[in-house]
Amino acid sequence: FKGHKNWVTSVYFSPDGKTILTGSYDNTARLWDLQGNVLQVFKGHKDWITSVSFSPDGKTILTGSHDKTARLWDLRGNCLQIFKGHNDGVTSAVFSPDNKTILIDYTDKTACFWDLQGNILQEFKGHESIVVSADFSPNGKFILTGSYDKTVRLWDLQGNCLQVFKGHDN
Repeated sequence: FKGHKNWVTSVYFSPDGKTILTGSYDNTARLWDLQGNVLQVFKGHKDWITSVSFSPDGKTILTGSHDKTARLWDLRGNCLQIFKGHNDGVTSAVFSPDNKTILIDYTDKTACFWDLQGNILQEFKGHESIVVSADFSPNGKFILTGSYDKTVRLWDLQGNCLQVFKGHDN
């Protein structure tokens, strides 16, 4: 899989396993077939891409960037929505299991729950350092966030921290 002009920062299989998505320091994401052919290049971010993911139905993709935005794309490379509103870079961006909302982490120590129309539904605040990873529970009712503060936090969708998991040394 050759074609990016800089480091690859994120990879993701499509739900059907027939394609993969990559993001890079070259400010692009690429959709590939399994033989290494580029099917689509996603251009529009102004800084390196930190995160790529497919929607659960495989019809759209989500990219997060150090340019302080996440973008929702169709598979033809058309940007459907830009998620912006934070003054720091995006570290990760994922879809909810029902494909109706997304979760975006930021270097400003927060995560945000968004609808696909670009509205923030809830902010998750409490980490003492950059939030670098997040995911929805399989039923979509809870969120986990991981941070450089060496903790993982379990949240409900209303922004209430239900549990702090401590124990990592770094």
